Formats: sequence, C-alpha cells, structure tokens
Amino acid sequence: MSDTIEIGCACGQVALTPDRGPFFSTECHCTSCRTAGEALAALPLSRPMLNPNGGTHFVLYRKDRIAFARGVDLLTAYRLQPDSPTRRVVASCCKTPVFLEFQHGHWLSLYSALWLEGALPPPEVRTVVSDRQGLPELDGDIPAGKLPTARFYARLLVAWIAMGFKSPAIVLSQPEETISDAIA
Repeated sequence: MSDTIEIGCACGQVALTPDRGPFFSTECHCTSCRTAGEALAALPLSRPMLNPNGGTHFVLYRKDRIAFARGVDLLTAYRLQPDSPTRRVVASCCKTPVFLEFQHGHWLSLYSALWLEGALPPPEVRTVVSDRQGLPELDGDIPAGKLPTARFYARLLVAWIAMGFKSPAIVLSQPEETISDAIA
C-alpha cells in the first residue's frame, strides 16, 4: 500500500507527491534557517517559513520518493550567499516556501507550509538549538539537544544507505538568486 499524498503551494499551481511517508519531521533552529526565513518574508511569503519561536518546521523525504505533479517550472531557488551549500526553493506563483535542499544531499526538507491544516506531521525533534544564543528559551514539548540530534543524523544516514548512497539532482528551470538580490 502506498502512502502517496499530494501537497502544494497556496494557489495550487505547484504540487508534489511524496511517496511512502517522510523519514523524519524536525524543527530547525540554525542561524541559516532563521536568517533566510526572516529575509525571505520580505517577498512577501504566502505562508511563513518560521514558527513563532523562530524555528523552521521541515518534513524530510528521500529525494527518490518525491515527484513533482506540476509546477516545477515555477520554482525559484534562493541562497544566502552565492556559495551557500543550501538553497531554499519557493513557488514563484504565490511565494509559498516549498523545500530546502543541501548541496549533494540525498533528501529534501519540505516546508510545513505545504500541508493542509491537520495533515502536517508534528516535529519529532528540534535541531541546532545551540544557535539560539541570546534568544528566549524554548518550551520542552519537543526533544532537543545532542542525543535527539544524533538520532536525527542517524536517520539521515539510514535513508542514504537505503538509497544506495545516491543523491539525485533536483533541476530547476529558473535561475538561482541570492536572498539579498531578491528582496532588494
């Protein structure tokens, strides 16, 4: 039995069909995600990238389990700097955050904005909370810290092994931009 669903942007022109469920759901608190989320909010985004606590909720899928049902030509990638190892991809039609991709990564971190209310898998762990220096403390409702983060990386490794150590490319037709150029 397949766990294929369709998720997509706010206006429906971009849709993805992730198959067999995610391998992890997380709330990232790294400086890069917070910086990009705050900057890209100037587009303006149809749905926010950042949670009220400053974290970014991602649902992680193996790349070989994601198909684009429509609208791949409407996706625009943004990098913090031209040489940044991550790109954040937004639907140009309605400015919905779609996914974050690590250069040469074997997974896609899909933004929580793609799910309808009530269908979003809850985060299992908070990662990179050490980057939150000087910010308000997080509540303890989601595990965080070294051991939960180690489990997160273990799941990434298991997914990569299951893929035969392959990292499929996600090719976009629109040119990439730096975030600063996009919001200028």
